[in-house]
Amino acid sequence: MVATLFKTSTSLLGDDLLKCCAERASVYDRENRFCQEDFDELKAAGYLLLTVPPEFGGKGLTLAQMSRETRHLAYHAPATALCLNMHHYWVGLAADLYRAGDRSTDWILERARKGEVFAAGHAETGNDLPVLYSTTKAERVEGGYQFHGRKSFGSLAPVWDWLGIHGMDLSDPDHPKIVHGFMHRDTTGYSIKKTWDVLGMRATRSDDTILDDVFVPDRYIARIVPTGFDGADFFVLCIFAWSLMGFANVYYAIAQRATDLTLETANRKTSIAMTHPMSHHAEIQHGIADMLLELETIEPHLEKIAEDWSTGVNYGAEWPSKLVSAKYHAVESAWKIVDRALDLSGGFGMFKKSELERLFRDARAGRFHPANSALTHEIVAKIGLGIDLDEQPRWG
Repeated sequence: MVATLFKTSTSLLGDDLLKCCAERASVYDRENRFCQEDFDELKAAGYLLLTVPPEFGGKGLTLAQMSRETRHLAYHAPATALCLNMHHYWVGLAADLYRAGDRSTDWILERARKGEVFAAGHAETGNDLPVLYSTTKAERVEGGYQFHGRKSFGSLAPVWDWLGIHGMDLSDPDHPKIVHGFMHRDTTGYSIKKTWDVLGMRATRSDDTILDDVFVPDRYIARIVPTGFDGADFFVLCIFAWSLMGFANVYYAIAQRATDLTLETANRKTSIAMTHPMSHHAEIQHGIADMLLELETIEPHLEKIAEDWSTGVNYGAEWPSKLVSAKYHAVESAWKIVDRALDLSGGFGMFKKSELERLFRDARAGRFHPANSALTHEIVAKIGLGIDLDEQPRWG
C-alpha cells in the first residue's frame, strides 16, 4: 500500500535509501544502539546539507520544505529523523538568520558545508523552560565563558562535532542572562555519560553531557539575552520554530505509518465468526474512521505554520503560541492514533516483532519533548489573555 503521505509529494531521498532505513529501524531499537548506518548513508546522500543555503553549498530548504523531508524519513525511521532534526534545527536557524541579514551565525553554515554535525544540549533536570532558563552556570572569563552543568537528551551523542549549549549568567542577580554558545567536540572539560536506555526513540542515542567548567570562546557565543520570554529574540524564536516543527512532523509521520499498517491489517484479518475480512466489521470501521478523522487535522495545521514561518508572516508576539500549538496538536493526535491502532491490532501489537509495538513506544516519547502539556497550555492561555508570559502564577 502506498502511504497517503506520499501521494502529493516526493522525497529528495531515494526510495532505496528510505527502504534501508526502514529495515534497520527495528534492529536499532531492539539493540538500543545509534543509527550509525542510517547516519552515514544519509550524510553521504546530502541529507545534512538540505537546509544549508545554496550560497554555502546546500539545497536551501526552508522550514516548510524541510518539514516535508523530515516526514518522509520519519515515516520509515522515526528515531533517525528525530536525531537528525537536532542538526537541522541549528543549521536551519543559521540559514534563517542569514536570510534575514544577520551574519552572526554564518560560521555554522560554513562548518555544515564542510560536513560538520551540530547537536543540541538544552534539556536539564529541574528546568521545564529549556532555552529560556538554565540550571547550568555560565561564568564570564577572559575571552569567553565557562559552563558548568549537566545536559540531558543529547541526541547524536556519538557523532556530533558541535553541541549547542546554554547557561545562566548570575553575575548580576537582578538581571540574569542566558548565554548561548557552541562547544566543539575537541573541547576539554566535558564528558558524555551513557544514560540512554529508554522507552522509545532508542536509536537517537541521546546520552547526558556533563559540563565541568567547559570553556567556549567569544567567537562561538551566539547570543547573550535576558532570561525568560523577554530574551526570546529572533535567534531564540528560531530554536523553537525549527525544533518544534521538526518534532511535530516526526510524530505526524508515525501517526501516518500506524494508520497505513492498520488499514493493511484490517483488509487481511479474518474471524471465524465472519465470512468477510475484519474490515467489514462495524466497530473496526468505526475505529479506523476515528484514526483517519484525527489524522486529517494534523497536516493542514503543520503545513500552515511552517509555511507562514518560511514566508515571514508577522504574527508578532503570537509566534510562541503558534509554534507550541502545532507541536502539541501533532503529538497528541499521533498518540491517539497509534493507541487506537494498537486496539485494532487484535493483540498482535503487543508482540515485539510487531512494528506497531515500536511505533507505540516512539509515539509516547513525543509527549516528553518540550514544550510539555503544562507549558503549552500556559503559553497559549497567557498570549490569548494578553498576560505577560513571564508573569509568575498566582494562587488564592
